Amino acid sequence: MGRILVLPSTVTDQIAAGEVVERPASVVKELVENALDAGATTITVELEDGGKELIRVSDDGIGMDREDALLAVERHATSKIRSTTDLIGVPTYGFRGEALSSVASVSRFEMETAPEGGTPEGSGEGTRVRVRAGRLEGSETISRTGGTTVTVRRLFANVPARRKFLRAARSETRAVTEAIGLLALAKLDVAFTVMSDGRTLLDAPRVANPGQRIADLFGRALAAQLVPVEFHEGYITVRGFVQRPAEARAAGRRACLFVNGRPFRDPFLVRAAEGGFRATIAPGMRPSMILSILVPGDRVDVNAHPTKLEVRFRDKMLVERAVEEAVRASLGSLTAAATVQGPGDSSAGDWQGDGGSTSGGAAPDRAGDGAMALTGSLFQSEAGGSLDVANGTRAILQVFDTFIVFETPAGLTIVDQHSAHERILYEQAMAHLEGRGAAGQRLLLPLTLDLAREELDAVEQHGALLSAVGFEVEPFGGASVVVHAVPNPHPRFDARRCFEELVADLARDRSSGLPNRMERFAANYGCRAAVKAGHRLEPVEMRDLLRRLFACKLPPHDVHGRPTIVQLPKSELERRFGRA
Repeated sequence: MGRILVLPSTVTDQIAAGEVVERPASVVKELVENALDAGATTITVELEDGGKELIRVSDDGIGMDREDALLAVERHATSKIRSTTDLIGVPTYGFRGEALSSVASVSRFEMETAPEGGTPEGSGEGTRVRVRAGRLEGSETISRTGGTTVTVRRLFANVPARRKFLRAARSETRAVTEAIGLLALAKLDVAFTVMSDGRTLLDAPRVANPGQRIADLFGRALAAQLVPVEFHEGYITVRGFVQRPAEARAAGRRACLFVNGRPFRDPFLVRAAEGGFRATIAPGMRPSMILSILVPGDRVDVNAHPTKLEVRFRDKMLVERAVEEAVRASLGSLTAAATVQGPGDSSAGDWQGDGGSTSGGAAPDRAGDGAMALTGSLFQSEAGGSLDVANGTRAILQVFDTFIVFETPAGLTIVDQHSAHERILYEQAMAHLEGRGAAGQRLLLPLTLDLAREELDAVEQHGALLSAVGFEVEPFGGASVVVHAVPNPHPRFDARRCFEELVADLARDRSSGLPNRMERFAANYGCRAAVKAGHRLEPVEMRDLLRRLFACKLPPHDVHGRPTIVQLPKSELERRFGRA
């Protein structure tokens, strides 16, 4: 008897606060989301000691009258929903009705607010509400302009066990800046400022172009490396930007996800997006991505997590597949090719970050539907007709016996012959591996090769892979094999060397799963069999190589993350020669 008790309100309030308020960044996020829901166009965040001593969020939103201001700090008080049906497809950021009361229960809390209509001289009537550790200390009438300012002092002062787990001021400040940066990406029509101990850390004015917002937040270097994404499938739309494969690095990537304008976290969707980079980046590289998913409100549950950082999709597999296909389609467009750009240039164009606050960009040209989509845009003559790369109507030049250079209406295009042929052979090999295989060219004098024991085991285990690309091999006793037929990818093909290198690769490969093994083998075959740098090509060979490259699904990239195409815009040439 007497073991079960009803907890006092002070304890239950702190438990509720623990679900919503984890650190200063979560306080700032909740207050800024309330400001956005209030229609604010300018939001300023001030911090002291990383937010542990002071957090102040000021906005120019619609504000509140005295009655609403007093109710706002009560638990479960909200203006966003009226019934459980409103939770389905809720369009607002803050809707749980716990943020202000939770923050007020673990701090010294003060809110000043006034409804719209206050004058610039400050003669509008507003309200100040003061709460300490969850208890209302007082309220009074003040004079201020329209909008709201919330001040939070001594966060977790009455919960020392929570306060001692806060990180150093620098870490907490960084978390606040990152949280505001995500909201700034979603709301281009709002100006955001973050100040810490008197220094301005983030200044993001209102912009019409997401490229400018990305440059303001992450720097112009990253903005210039991004490729636009625009994809529609059924009820799902995926927009945003992904980094060019050649620019991906092993660390320091940005992975920002939004659903209907709301930032959220989902490692599985990030993995799906990385799947779209398959066979375009080297293992271990982590490309940056900023992706916005638009779905009907009843297809996603945004109330799945107390801090609203996670969501649940009704058809998660469908969304993951759409994200992967969206990324892959964007990488097949010419905008994904490497570009020689001038200072301040950025490939980031229009992006509808929240489903309606900015203008949406046109879908990029996509490869994979055949050569016409890409060759039509790349080889378009200035007179409006099509340039046939096979008939020699425009000059094509090989330089350094490695690069193929030709003119387009937009500038100069440079193709790396080895990387280009590598992409061609990779996609060709994948088609053979997934189909009936390729017929090899029979040799008048078969090759007899001696192999190491592990290499002989690899030939026996993976003979089907070798056969699919055109090698016909049979044992010859002991550790020897005889090669009767070989592929014929180009006249300079060294069949013996290619076979030996492929077998060595297979002996070292520890890939699990047939799809991964097939992709690794196809990539190795493409690399080993492709024409090399230093091979002089005849004009007909160069034209054939280009024609086959632009028939590929992902022509701008080889399988190692290097570009196959570099574009030098005409505008950049004119700028360099003082003609701009």
